[in-house]
Amino acid sequence: MKKIFTLLAFVASALMLSQTANAQGCVAIRPMGGCSGTSSSSILLGKGQFQASAGYRYFQSFRHFKSDTEQKERLENHTEVINDAHSLDLGLSYGISHRLSVSANLPLIYYDRSSLYEHYGNSKSTNPEQKRFHTGAQGIGDLRLSASFWVLDPAKHHKQNLAVGLGIKLPTGNSNVQDEFHKRKSTDGSDSIIVKAVDQSIQLGDGGVGISLEMQGYAQVFDRGALYFNGFYMSNPRETNNTVNRVLNANSTKVDSITAFHSVADQFVVRLGLNYSLLPAQGIAVGLGVRAEGIPAKDLIGGSEGFRRPGFIISVEPGVAFQRGNFIFSANVPYALYRKRTRSVADIAGGNDANGIPRNGDAAFADYSVNIGVAYRFGGHKMSHENMSKMPVFNDVNKK
Repeated sequence: MKKIFTLLAFVASALMLSQTANAQGCVAIRPMGGCSGTSSSSILLGKGQFQASAGYRYFQSFRHFKSDTEQKERLENHTEVINDAHSLDLGLSYGISHRLSVSANLPLIYYDRSSLYEHYGNSKSTNPEQKRFHTGAQGIGDLRLSASFWVLDPAKHHKQNLAVGLGIKLPTGNSNVQDEFHKRKSTDGSDSIIVKAVDQSIQLGDGGVGISLEMQGYAQVFDRGALYFNGFYMSNPRETNNTVNRVLNANSTKVDSITAFHSVADQFVVRLGLNYSLLPAQGIAVGLGVRAEGIPAKDLIGGSEGFRRPGFIISVEPGVAFQRGNFIFSANVPYALYRKRTRSVADIAGGNDANGIPRNGDAAFADYSVNIGVAYRFGGHKMSHENMSKMPVFNDVNKK
């Protein structure tokens, strides 16, 4: 039974390993290691033990929502924005003790975005051929450094535990990526090119220093089953960065002034689910949980002006994990159950539209994301069999 829970507790970390904070769409959450509990991949590292990890995530956003209502006409008219997002989170964790670990995570990002409205426009009068053009961004994202501490001694409390974490996010990702946009000349309708900042949803970084708070835990509920919990909040005190979103002129409105630059927004992720040891002897376990992620309309610390698309996604999150020797492999596919583009500070300042309805911008969301993770543990002090049997990690991970 101890070996079964050993599997379950470690699989809880493996299922979290492949996650990076990258909301499934135009709700621009930066992909940073640990923002959805990636530091859980360092769950119960032995003293002096290292873990190297890589987590890949892909999604395609294309469904537009205002509030929680899908704008289906965008797909019907083929005017939807399509974001293809690939990110690879590279991580390294180290166990200072069997309760305290530190981690560093750096994402590598590839974004491609296609649209009509950013170029010739959605209207057939300005874009009769409905031409779609692409912009993109490629490079490193924002680096995150973090520490995690287990409240209870894992050697004595192997059926349940709670860890708290604190991290800092550094603006290593470019928050002002520029690309070419196609425009029609008003004189003869010929194509012209302008260079400007790409949309906020595909910027590599947000330009701010952030502080992250995190909690993670697990509890055995029956012989082969264990609950897991993961909560993360990134606070970004900086209000706006230097990326121009809107050029102001003498006739600019209050809303224009608010959205002149990109916002440096807070973000959050919460996950709750159950892991089940399907084939303990083969090191295979499955999980099923619920995941919520998004950005708030207002920050916890600092101002909340600037251009942002606040909102959130609630997803069901099935997953599978496999352990072989010192390697851990995981895969999960969060599938969206509920999506909502909430009102931003600029939306609220804009009041109601001509029909008396409160203004609410739109955002494109994905149906699902694909997450694949791998981790390798090495180094550390050799632990006795007695102590290993009490620790909720795979026994042979700690063997020399």
